[in-house]
Amino acid sequence: MPEQDPIILQQQAQAFRDRFRSALIATASPQGEPDISYAPFVLDESGRICVYLSQLARHTRNLTAQPEASLMFIAPEQESRNLFARQRLILQCKARSVPMEEADSILQQMQAQFGKTLELLRSLPDFQLFRFDVENGSFIKGFGQAWALEGNDLQVLELRKN
Repeated sequence: MPEQDPIILQQQAQAFRDRFRSALIATASPQGEPDISYAPFVLDESGRICVYLSQLARHTRNLTAQPEASLMFIAPEQESRNLFARQRLILQCKARSVPMEEADSILQQMQAQFGKTLELLRSLPDFQLFRFDVENGSFIKGFGQAWALEGNDLQVLELRKN
């Protein structure tokens, strides 16, 4: 029987997300063309995922035109006993560009975590910071263990039945 305590599941989902330093980002173009990419991230003071993206990248243009995105964190294949049941966290989000006057503290946090590369990126004119607000998602621990969740704090709602 899967663990049912929503607080424990929420903590597990947060701990799983926190194992990663980058997130897979799925976006769609204004014409509906799917695109997937990734970016290193940090969490802001409200637990929102923040990424620093080049305006030259497709995912940035997609997010600017259509702010809906899916983020995914997935256990590495070599850590998974069954490749059909890899542990993963999938988040449906709204992305918002962060104005530069609000971005400095987050960029400082990113620079502390990612070092000289971020220092270089900050000197380039085409980068902008995006913040993702989680609307809903799924925390999948294995077969029959897919939990619905919502919000930036990954509050677990219920076991998904389908």
